[in-house]
Amino acid sequence: MIRNLTNGNTPAAAALLTAAVLAGSLAAAPVSARTPELPWGACPAEVAEAAPRLQCATVPVPVDYAAPKGPTIELMVSRLAATNPDKRRGVLLLNPGGPGGSGLTFGASLVEHGLPAAVAESYDLIGMDTRGIGHSAPVSCGFTTDLNYTGNIPPYAVNDAAVTTQAAIAEEVAGRCANDALTRHLSTVNMARDLDLVRAALGEEKASYYGASYGSALGAAYASMFPDRADRIVLDSNIADTHLDQDGMRRFGLGAEDTFPDLARRLAERDGEDHLGATPDQVRETYLALADRLDREPMPSLDGRAFRFVTYFGLYSPRQYDWIGDIWRAVRDNDDAALQRELAEPTGDATATPTAQSLHPADNGWSVFISVTCNDVAWPRGVEPYRQAVAEDRAKYPLFGAASANVLPCAFWPTAPAEPPVRVDDTGPRNVLLVQNRRDPVTPHRNAELLRAKFGDRARLVSVDQSGHGAYVNHDSACGKAATTAFLVDGTMPPADVSCPAD
Repeated sequence: MIRNLTNGNTPAAAALLTAAVLAGSLAAAPVSARTPELPWGACPAEVAEAAPRLQCATVPVPVDYAAPKGPTIELMVSRLAATNPDKRRGVLLLNPGGPGGSGLTFGASLVEHGLPAAVAESYDLIGMDTRGIGHSAPVSCGFTTDLNYTGNIPPYAVNDAAVTTQAAIAEEVAGRCANDALTRHLSTVNMARDLDLVRAALGEEKASYYGASYGSALGAAYASMFPDRADRIVLDSNIADTHLDQDGMRRFGLGAEDTFPDLARRLAERDGEDHLGATPDQVRETYLALADRLDREPMPSLDGRAFRFVTYFGLYSPRQYDWIGDIWRAVRDNDDAALQRELAEPTGDATATPTAQSLHPADNGWSVFISVTCNDVAWPRGVEPYRQAVAEDRAKYPLFGAASANVLPCAFWPTAPAEPPVRVDDTGPRNVLLVQNRRDPVTPHRNAELLRAKFGDRARLVSVDQSGHGAYVNHDSACGKAATTAFLVDGTMPPADVSCPAD
């Protein structure tokens, strides 16, 4: 997966492109002098099956930008060509989040879910698997199905003993993730450099960008590192900076508190059917009581930690609220068969037994998330800072705070960050639009406020009075969609921050 730039199989243009990116000289070079057209062709079979219109190609990038003539990897990129060549204005680079999310089909998915036709006419939609993901030199920490690891969000710690247990798991994971030559070089700053090489390989003087969730951090880094090459930048469902740190992770607890009242109102409306509470306050009491019962008396298919996570996952979209009500009802009735049926529909067959020691389906995504998160910025070391944070957030954010404050592998990461995270400030053109739901369980509105302040007059914030993770297309409002589309298509930047009412 890794090769040297001197290898005859690597396009000679790759070394020139890399050197130019590092020297900051590409913006002044004529397009024809930089690189030929990428050799677009068929995408991998599973990508083509999901999105038949996509074309794919690869772009070589250095493993280590401090050694640009050293080993390289190939990033796979996809293209959904602009639907109206006469209106095409450039490329729109895309990132769906993560870090650790495959983005090859993201452009097609946006179109399927309602991306305005004017945007699809104006841009080639460029998806990609960023370094370490999917078809771009995938890394693996070796997560097998028998490991007691719950994923990117730590489990809810009901007491100090649970923190200690999670710390032991996190330390073991940190050790197993240091086993890949590429892992050390998985970082947001390197992914932003990769974006600029992709831009150059596409033959574009500038690139526009749309990123959601972690994609907002990557986009903020790109806009900050390459302000003269970044065209129109849309950051949706924002992390508060160019990296996720302990404070950002702990704000997941704030996001749950912000968003839960909408779920509670919906379940209160269903009280005649479900009897989970006639008022939002009663629904909240039901949640806390069910979680407490499962802590003491787990069901075969669900314990208190998993119950809290499933409910938290349900906050990602109002479309899942009724499903969460069905799960709560099965828990209340102690009906494990019904619970298995409900869990099987959105998450796979809950009754399936994985092969012992088989690689977990989320291995690659988890591995990238851990590596990027821990490489981007130094996290507090050891157990005690997390023990204190869990105690604080269990009281401050009782719904989910004792999960998001719990120990990550970054507490035991074997190496320090290779370089500081990218700093966001107001240097550069006014070309950054932040789009944010008022109530988001993962990236609360407070994140967008913090990032908006860092960008200063470079940015405007469109706040949408709705719930869920993803504002522009995933849970779009007419007002939010119009403001974002006008910016992408016509370059219309709101003169001031915008507050969009509920539809």
